[in-house]
Amino acid sequence: MRSGADYLAALKGPRRIYVDGAPVEDVAHHPAFAPIAKTIAELFDIAADPAAGMTVTDPATGSTVNRLFTPPRSREDLAAYRAAVTTWARHTHGWVGRSPDHVGAFVAAFSAHPEAFAGGDHDFAVNVTSFHRRVLRENLYVSYAIIPPQVSRATSAHAWEGDLIQAGVAEERPDGIVIRGAQMLATGGAVADEIFVSCIKPLSPEDADFALGFAVPVDAEGLKLYCRRPYAPAATSSYDYPLTTRYDETDALVVFDDVFIPWERVFVYRDVAGLRRQFFDTGAHVFGNWQAQIRFMVKTQFIAGLARKVAAVNGVDKFPGVVEKLGELASLAAVVESSVLAAEYAAEADEQGLWRPHGRAVYGAMGLQAELYPRMLAILRDLVGGGVLQVPSSVSELINPETRADIDRYVHSPSAPAEERVKLFKLAWDVVGSEFAGRHHQYEMFYAGAPFVVKGYAFRNYGFDDPVGDVDAFLSSYGLEGGSAR
Repeated sequence: MRSGADYLAALKGPRRIYVDGAPVEDVAHHPAFAPIAKTIAELFDIAADPAAGMTVTDPATGSTVNRLFTPPRSREDLAAYRAAVTTWARHTHGWVGRSPDHVGAFVAAFSAHPEAFAGGDHDFAVNVTSFHRRVLRENLYVSYAIIPPQVSRATSAHAWEGDLIQAGVAEERPDGIVIRGAQMLATGGAVADEIFVSCIKPLSPEDADFALGFAVPVDAEGLKLYCRRPYAPAATSSYDYPLTTRYDETDALVVFDDVFIPWERVFVYRDVAGLRRQFFDTGAHVFGNWQAQIRFMVKTQFIAGLARKVAAVNGVDKFPGVVEKLGELASLAAVVESSVLAAEYAAEADEQGLWRPHGRAVYGAMGLQAELYPRMLAILRDLVGGGVLQVPSSVSELINPETRADIDRYVHSPSAPAEERVKLFKLAWDVVGSEFAGRHHQYEMFYAGAPFVVKGYAFRNYGFDDPVGDVDAFLSSYGLEGGSAR
């Protein structure tokens, strides 16, 4: 299987990635991208290690492949998949939201339902199957850009002024299509191998030019990525910013300057109904979001553990009010974990043999995420108090003999010397107060769409028929004859 070194070597090709108005010459060594690229390389090395239990034999080829890119075909497969996602998530403590297993889950589900790509005027089933075989064979990191630019929320792309603002078809050729426009938000796109481009936002029949699904190499001619400001270069040290310096994923606007896409890379073409089939008929949406909830479970556990340690170092972990707050954190983390396990417990195989996590549990947890995560951060903020503001400006004050004595004397706790206390509270700040923290706050609230969209998934997947039936049965059990006053 592909190693971390193999992955890093693949980043050396020409890519048009822009930061601060300038092109990035060497992604693997640029200060904005080297830390996250190193982390992704570590994930690939973990997956390739047989001791990690993340490999499986591909029945079609007999080769060893990454379990995270295979569709689960049994309850045992589903449990092993959850364990594999957890292994990667624990390495990043849940702070890499778009690790390769996220879009990998979508592609795996696509491959289990190639018939979903055979509708309309084109049959792209073989393209989906072939791309999945490539992902398995080459152990690829695929990112995605599936949201239109925020030009207008009032209308869809066909009504926007200008020619092809959202990524759309500029030209159809015998050997493929030419794409012009832009799509967001390719998290990790700068350090990925490929980007899956589509649109999850509902489109109208007039938007056929934008109803697309295709895979494009990040180094494709005419493809450009405009990244939001990276946080890693400004971090003074891993001691001061332990999360920023490891896990700063880069979110990017993907611009298509007449990018040629061969037909064999196209999955959906000018097919509005096909967009919905690819995400929902295949089970890709629920499967990919279950992966996201497993990752989120690990992150909530990390935050709960951090809060518990802060309370202990501050010597307040026995105070009733603090225990109450820690109990609320524990409850919130347990809700996410329970939803992950419930989705697996209630899973069933669909007609093509793909074991789908149960939508009620997956979308139920997602529906609360925009309230749950900010609440966890608020509790942690309350517990750290001013402690995150009294830490020295950088690790330099702990290294400089002239300042170290003051730090040792005035910034310590009975159970932790200054070096350990400062280290702990620097970590807490990187969770609640740094730019990295702010980005994650926004990310967890909106990664699956606006809260009303996510709650819509919960509404549609809950299964109201039985509860409403219970209410109707109860109402029919009595009538006017029981209405006399007592």
